[in-house]
Amino acid sequence: MALLSPSRRLRRTAFSEGVEAAGVKAYTVYNHMLLPTVFRSVEEDYHHLKQAVQVWDVACERQVELRGPDAGRLAQLLTPRDLRGMLPGQCYYVPIVDETGGMLNDPVAVKLAEDRWWISIADSDLLYWIKGLAYGYRLDVLVDEPDVSPLAVQGPRADDLMAAVFGDAVRDVRFFRFGHFDFQGQDMVVARSGYSKQGGYEIYVEGEHNGMPLWNALMEAGKALDVHAGCPNLIERIESGLLSYGNDMNDDNTPHECGLGRFCNTQTAIGCIGRDALLRVAKEGPVKQIRAIAIDGPPVPACDRWWTLMAGTKPVGRVSSAAWSPDFGTNVAIGMVRMTHWDDGTELTVQAPDGLRHATVHEAFWN
Repeated sequence: MALLSPSRRLRRTAFSEGVEAAGVKAYTVYNHMLLPTVFRSVEEDYHHLKQAVQVWDVACERQVELRGPDAGRLAQLLTPRDLRGMLPGQCYYVPIVDETGGMLNDPVAVKLAEDRWWISIADSDLLYWIKGLAYGYRLDVLVDEPDVSPLAVQGPRADDLMAAVFGDAVRDVRFFRFGHFDFQGQDMVVARSGYSKQGGYEIYVEGEHNGMPLWNALMEAGKALDVHAGCPNLIERIESGLLSYGNDMNDDNTPHECGLGRFCNTQTAIGCIGRDALLRVAKEGPVKQIRAIAIDGPPVPACDRWWTLMAGTKPVGRVSSAAWSPDFGTNVAIGMVRMTHWDDGTELTVQAPDGLRHATVHEAFWN
């Protein structure tokens, strides 16, 4: 593949110096920023993530800050998840939809205070949609991208590493909650969350100048824990059914098609832009939906475009992410499948780049 040409439009991060020193081998572009994808190899990184602890540069998860008296109202405009019971200190996974109910993003919302929120976004230019809503509705709210760079600590030894840097109290942070912790005189928001099923934290680092001191402190404290620089791992996320916006769904898909209906409280999410459209979807049900797909044969090639799923000669869906799983001994994949063929155990054929492969629909993901 051709190399990417660096420029000011392709932004480095607060942790790029550490990532480069750790021997990063590949990047992707995410929210106009560099996101590492490989350090040793995808498989080596995968095994290490499941066994030890990694520090991830996920500064590309940019924040959209809502600040002002109408911050809560604006947050509810964005999502069909009912936010009325959300308290400061909580994090919610929130599908963001447009007026048709199509997915625009699937971020984590961080409620810092009644009048201050961070929306930690996936890969889309959500800032401009939110700014447009705030202006169009004449809301009393400031919408901006703050100087905040998330750093993730993931893996079974994440608690021990975080306690070594932030103190034992960090162990008490509950899942999808956050606390305020001191690092060298700097207050940092630390949430128990992350883009893996191995457990861990995300640290919201305010001020780019604080990035490398924290990175270095974590690396030094983690030497006895076999800490490595890492990144979201393709194999582990597919096994776990962690969806990637832009890969597995986009604005043509509703949350219900993406298996996210449990995050849609359309009856009570009063004010949500796409509420009327999603009320119809919730009543009638989706005609296609995300499913786990096992693909037979040797390791599949990279999935950089949709692969068609066939029942005989009839297209019935598509695969959007796929990789060989060493732990499960099969190719694991995420696919969007029509309701006529989405039942557990349904046998299909996938048109992979290296030829036709036998595939089986699974009701649940592997992890």
